[in-house]
Amino acid sequence: MDIPKRYLRQLPIIGKEGQEKIAKTSVLVVGVGGLGSIVTTYLALAGFGRIIIVDNETVEESNLNRQFLYRDSDIGKTKVLVAAKRLKEHNPNVEVIPINEKLTKYNVERIVSMADIVIDALDNWETRFLLNDACVKLQKPFVHAGVESFYGQLTTIIPGKTPCLRCIIPKTPPRKEFIPVIGAVVGVIGSLEVIEAIKLITMSKEKTLAGKLLLVNLLDYEFNLLEIKRRPDCPVCGKLD
Repeated sequence: MDIPKRYLRQLPIIGKEGQEKIAKTSVLVVGVGGLGSIVTTYLALAGFGRIIIVDNETVEESNLNRQFLYRDSDIGKTKVLVAAKRLKEHNPNVEVIPINEKLTKYNVERIVSMADIVIDALDNWETRFLLNDACVKLQKPFVHAGVESFYGQLTTIIPGKTPCLRCIIPKTPPRKEFIPVIGAVVGVIGSLEVIEAIKLITMSKEKTLAGKLLLVNLLDYEFNLLEIKRRPDCPVCGKLD
């Protein structure tokens, strides 16, 4: 296939074969808020062939310090529909599939099965665990990230090979109705999630955060990389080979 010139700057890094792999990859992004705005935009710019976006919320004014897919004129509109339009404007070559649904135990496996890679752009742990469990069951690579204030964390889960999210965090953290966050911090963490997706497709898994947890402290500019191990008693992945 002919590679469009828009990808010229990344070709020396991932090669033509890598770009072709990216073009054939479907990525599911759950949540198109702060993290999701960054993640979906850079996925589109990188040339991922199909981007599936899931969210059931509408745009609110309080979103606008970090969710740059949206404008003041979008307040009250359905997020996934606005996001899909903007992403196509960024790169007409990608297919964007908007799903205006809340992720539940009834639809999660159907939605996860549509993708090759799943990216967590959520802001609550109940849905994260639901997504984690489906990815483990369906053997889908799962890039997790979370952000609060100046801090973030990331890991990549390869089912059967690395710890899943329930290995790392066995108990569901208390739900927070309001999560303070700096928009630029979301930008850093979301960008790292896209880097993980690119590595998963074009490089060896050893180059990713598989089996590692990256803790990011942008207040003091500290980055800590921790080795993490599977829990044999994990109710989700403990019995996987």
